[in-house]
Amino acid sequence: MAGNSQRRNRRTSNKKGAQVGSGGQRRRGLEGKGPTPPAEDRKKHKKNRIATHKAKQAAIRRPAPRRGGAKGTSEMVVGRNPVFEALRDGVPATTLYVQQYIDNDERVREALQLAGARGNINLMEAPRPELDRMTNGLNHQGLVLQVPPYQYAEPQDLSGAAYDAGQDPLIVALDGVTDPRNLGAIVRSVSAFGGHGVVVPERRAAGMTAGAWKSSAGTAARTPVSRVTNLTRALEGFKKEGITVVGLAADGEHKVEDLEALGGPVVIVIGSEGKGLGRLVGETCDYRVRIAMPGGAESLNAGVAAGIVLYEVARRRA
Repeated sequence: MAGNSQRRNRRTSNKKGAQVGSGGQRRRGLEGKGPTPPAEDRKKHKKNRIATHKAKQAAIRRPAPRRGGAKGTSEMVVGRNPVFEALRDGVPATTLYVQQYIDNDERVREALQLAGARGNINLMEAPRPELDRMTNGLNHQGLVLQVPPYQYAEPQDLSGAAYDAGQDPLIVALDGVTDPRNLGAIVRSVSAFGGHGVVVPERRAAGMTAGAWKSSAGTAARTPVSRVTNLTRALEGFKKEGITVVGLAADGEHKVEDLEALGGPVVIVIGSEGKGLGRLVGETCDYRVRIAMPGGAESLNAGVAAGIVLYEVARRRA
């Protein structure tokens, strides 16, 4: 009997009794963690990214003027129709050379009127041999338009302008796109969907020529283009700023419509229509996305592909 009593006492003593002060602990648990911190102090919030970037820029104390990068080369547009179209489409120009004793047809008159209306284009009359020399013997038809070198921006100017405007950067980088018309079309799409600029490599890529200006339909005047010696290094620089790099590839692991990262600060990398992204550029990307094409086409024009991805980014940000 005594042994049974001891076992009952042990079982009774093992029961957990009320803890002193437990009611106070529960009350403290109901008090919460205080007010929600402001957006600037919350990690991963857009305002926090903007505030962090501005703080870094202030610490560096480096001015970031736009269009502060390298210059392109000057260019000549020759022929009556090309000169007229360049003037009509707003291609920058410094001088219009007109051949002496030229047949004053309708295209010549329209070109002269457009140049005169701008007010900042010099009109110069020159003998035919001089125009032949300037154009290396091309069929200029008596009209030659001098296009000034394009002033490229620095890569960090593009992201800096976005943060200064209180926005997440949206930048397009081109890898191996050699057609100036594609470049101009992409500049136009970047402008249409609220992007902050385009990055192109110096070698084996289109630059901002008169043809690119024409294809941009005037948007090149307000959408900066940066030209870099090493595209991979430029993308790494963007990643250090906290910007996600997304490459467009036919065999991408993610669908464009499924990638949440497109809603934040992003650089979209577009490759050439034939070769796609280069190996090093592809390896530098944080994500690779693909565009579903139920019609069975193998690839899309670079300008069309850029427009699709930019639309998806704009849709997520709306």
